[in-house]
Amino acid sequence: ADSAGLCLDPTPPSSSWGGSGLGPTQFFQAPPQDTGPGGQSLEQARAEVRGFGLRRLLQQDEEGDTLLHLFAAQGLRWLAFAAAEVLQSCGQLDIREHKGKTPLLVAAAANQPLVVLDLLLLGAEPNATDQRGRSVLHMAAAYGLPAVLMAVCNSGVPVNLEARDFEGLTPLHTAVLSLNAALCPLDPPAVAPGPLPPPAQDRLTCVQMLLQMGADSTSQEIKSNKTALHLAVQGGNLPLVQLLLDLPVPDPPAFVNMKAHGHTALHMAAALPPQAPREPIVRRLLAAGADPTLRNLENEQAAHLLGPGPQAEPVRTPRPRPPTSRPAPSPPPRPRPPRRPSPHGPCPLSQLRQLLKRSRGPAPVSS
Repeated sequence: ADSAGLCLDPTPPSSSWGGSGLGPTQFFQAPPQDTGPGGQSLEQARAEVRGFGLRRLLQQDEEGDTLLHLFAAQGLRWLAFAAAEVLQSCGQLDIREHKGKTPLLVAAAANQPLVVLDLLLLGAEPNATDQRGRSVLHMAAAYGLPAVLMAVCNSGVPVNLEARDFEGLTPLHTAVLSLNAALCPLDPPAVAPGPLPPPAQDRLTCVQMLLQMGADSTSQEIKSNKTALHLAVQGGNLPLVQLLLDLPVPDPPAFVNMKAHGHTALHMAAALPPQAPREPIVRRLLAAGADPTLRNLENEQAAHLLGPGPQAEPVRTPRPRPPTSRPAPSPPPRPRPPRRPSPHGPCPLSQLRQLLKRSRGPAPVSS
C-alpha cells in the first residue's frame, strides 16, 4: 500500500483468472509520489484541491465536466485522487457530464487505468452506465483497452459481467464486434499470416480477459439472440471461432447448435462469402458437434445456404453490323480469365457441399 492507502499488488485474484494461462501484467506498480506535473506529490495535490473549495469542485462547465472529469481524462492521477476524496465525502463521486459519463467512465474511455483503479477503490459505482447504457467494461471492450480491464480486476470490486447496454450487448459481445471490426481491413479477414496488428491484438486480449473474468460465452444478445460464437462466425473470425470452441462448456454440442433467430453458427458459416475462411470454419464447427441436419426458420439446412458455384460469363448481345457483300469473319473466342486461387487451399464448393450433405435430409418444401 502507498501513502494514500491504495493496494497496488499487480497480482489479480486467482478466482478471476482460473489458471487460464493469461498472466497478470505490470500495469499497476506503485508510481513514485513525484509523478505529477512539476514533481507534484499526493499531499501537494490535496493542498491544491483544498484551495479550489467544494463549490469549484462541484461546478460543471458547458459540457457537464467537473474538475474531476478533466483530471481523470488527462491522467492527472494525484489531482484526480485528491478531488475524488472530496467528492466522495459529499456523495458526488459519480457526478455525470453531458453524455452521462461518471469520472470512472471518463477515465476508462481515456485509457487511464491507474485513475480507474483509484476511483474504484475510493468507492465509485463500478456498474454505472452512460446515456448509451455502457459500463466501464463496455468501454474497455469497445476500444480494446486491456489495461483498463486489468485495473477493474485488480481493484477486487465486484462488477456485472453480464450488464447490457441499450443495444442489448454484454461486454463480451462488444469485445467480439470490436475485434471483428479491427480485422475487417485484413484480406482475407482474420487469417492473414503473421501476428495480428496491435489494435486487433488488444481487442483479442480483451475477449480473453473477459472470458477469464467469468463472462458467459453462451449469453445471447437481445436483438437477434446471437452468442459470441455467432458473432465470430458472422465476422469470418477463424481464430476467435477456435478460441470459443475450445472453451470448457457443460454441453459443447448444445452450445455450438444454439440458434439466433433460427440460424445456427453452421448456417452462418455456410452463408459466408467465398473470400472468407468458410471451409475451415465449417470443418471446426462440425468437429465440435454442429448438426448439419438442423433447419432454420425458412426450413433450410446449412448445405442449402452455400452459394452457387462459379457462374458463367454473362452473355453479351453483339452490336448489329451493316450488311456487307462478304460475311464478316467470326471473332476469335474470348479467353476465359484464370480463376483466382483460394487463400485456404483447394477446396471446391462441391467438396464443401458434400461435407454438409453427410446427414442431409430432403430439400426444403417451398411455400
